[in-house]
Amino acid sequence: MLSLKLKFRLKNISKIFDSKIFKILVAVNSLIFFIIILLAGSYYFYYWGRIFPNVYIAGISVGGNTPEKTITILSKTIAPIETIVLRDDNQEFQIKTSDIELAYDYTKTVSSAYDLYRTGNVVYDSLGRVNLLFKGTGLGLRYEINSEKLQEILSVIAGQVSQDPTYPAALIVDNQIIIDAGKAGREVDLEKLLIDIGHNLAFARNRRLSIPTTIINPVWSDNNVAQIKMRAENLIGKSLNFTFEHQVFSYAEADLVSFLDKDNGFNLLKITQEVEKIEKQVNREPENSVFVFKEGRAEEFVASKDGVGVDKQTLANAFTDNIKVLETGLETSVSVSLPVVTTSPDITTSEVNNLGIKELIGRGESKFAGSIASRIHNIGLASLKFNGVLVEPGKEISFNDILGDVSSYTGYKQAYVIKDGKTVLGDGGGVCQVSTTLFRAILDAGLPVVERRAHSYRVGYYEQDSPPGLDATVYAPTTDLKFNNDTPGYLLIQTLFDPKKYVLVFEIYGTKDGRMASITKPVVGGVTPPPEDLYIDDPTLPTGVIKQTDYKAWGAKVTFSYKVERGGQIIFEKTFLSNYRAWQAKFLKGTGPT
Repeated sequence: MLSLKLKFRLKNISKIFDSKIFKILVAVNSLIFFIIILLAGSYYFYYWGRIFPNVYIAGISVGGNTPEKTITILSKTIAPIETIVLRDDNQEFQIKTSDIELAYDYTKTVSSAYDLYRTGNVVYDSLGRVNLLFKGTGLGLRYEINSEKLQEILSVIAGQVSQDPTYPAALIVDNQIIIDAGKAGREVDLEKLLIDIGHNLAFARNRRLSIPTTIINPVWSDNNVAQIKMRAENLIGKSLNFTFEHQVFSYAEADLVSFLDKDNGFNLLKITQEVEKIEKQVNREPENSVFVFKEGRAEEFVASKDGVGVDKQTLANAFTDNIKVLETGLETSVSVSLPVVTTSPDITTSEVNNLGIKELIGRGESKFAGSIASRIHNIGLASLKFNGVLVEPGKEISFNDILGDVSSYTGYKQAYVIKDGKTVLGDGGGVCQVSTTLFRAILDAGLPVVERRAHSYRVGYYEQDSPPGLDATVYAPTTDLKFNNDTPGYLLIQTLFDPKKYVLVFEIYGTKDGRMASITKPVVGGVTPPPEDLYIDDPTLPTGVIKQTDYKAWGAKVTFSYKVERGGQIIFEKTFLSNYRAWQAKFLKGTGPT
């Protein structure tokens, strides 16, 4: 049955192919194909060496012309642009094209026009050439300019057109919260302006261009202002501290308020800038240890230090998280450790010596801003005596023994010292700055203090960065500062003297044995006012000249407790008493001839 149907269909198909209609259709299609091939060939051969039709360069029709003729046409027709004119409201700016070294390249321009749809891709080229018959294509002129000079000129213009916005800010002035809601500004869209200029140059259009600008609107709404003011009120009297080693980064209420932003958010740009400031002060590369030991003294010593890098994202989060805590909680102050990433050095301190000196165990610091030049000189000279000193286990150390002779013969200059109840010029004034700094390092290290004496009166230098009562005076042979090395290993003393920043630092290195040292906040009592100023006649000074030799100081009794523990057991404890006399201001009054 199937075979009969198949035979019937094949027979019908055979009749179709044998029909006159089919033969006519085949002949017509063949003719059309031949005509298309003939036209395409004619089109191709006619435009051999010529630009295809409907091609325009800078609005000039160049189709059908040879490249050479097209170059001539462009050279004669196109008028070079001499000035680029930019307009903004009532301002107008002109840029001479000679200043940006404008130069048209007609050869490259014409070459790009001639190469249009001559890529070698038959399908792409054929479709493109057919498209040109119905729709033209416009090309721009190829040109070269000094882009750097144009950018420089546009930057100057942008500076005159742009208006910086006033960014909102929350401030505290005289305990009053002041909110500046900000002001909108605008900036030049340099990217679009460059495109517009490039289009003008490519099509040789000598027309004014409007300078495109975008609005910057950071202004807070009235609701934002009310919200931020309420948040700021919750931060009055509060502070945030980040601590790292011996550095503290503190932010008071005014700082905290300045970090606030709308919608219960934070000014992340300002926080990022603050993080970068901290980063510059904290970041350091790892330092290998150096230890040169000679004749019982460390001639060269550099303690190994881990490299440190601030964890910027964690720190930024710590700002926002802890400000939120202060905003919503009852805490008035929050202190957190600065988040850092550490990198170990290649050589550690414990690897370069066999004296048991492994790490920093104590540090003391004092400042001496306002000191006269001779006093600063003496501080530096005396501190050098202690740099590199090694202390054996079980040994008692005397400050005066290490310091040695203090006189003009050993390089000291005259500066003010307290002697016989008076402040007078004497050799070595400033040495007590050194003993005071060492005393603080001893306390920090948890070492037993054998002998210490406070000054006769409160000295301003020692209270620049410290409460009263943490000073130690020395005066050989009667007054000394002594301490014991009761640790299992040697101790190494290092001094850091910075006369530009007016800072002296003592560092004590050794081996930590688990001890924890603490001191109570000094208690100031028995405060007495200074006596009346005293004027003393001095015939060596001309009449009318007044010279101050002593400065007034309030008397006080200051005590603090020092305790050292290990494993929950008290190793030793001691109470220090400083009995400061009220000190009289004294003036020399000239009575001599003028």
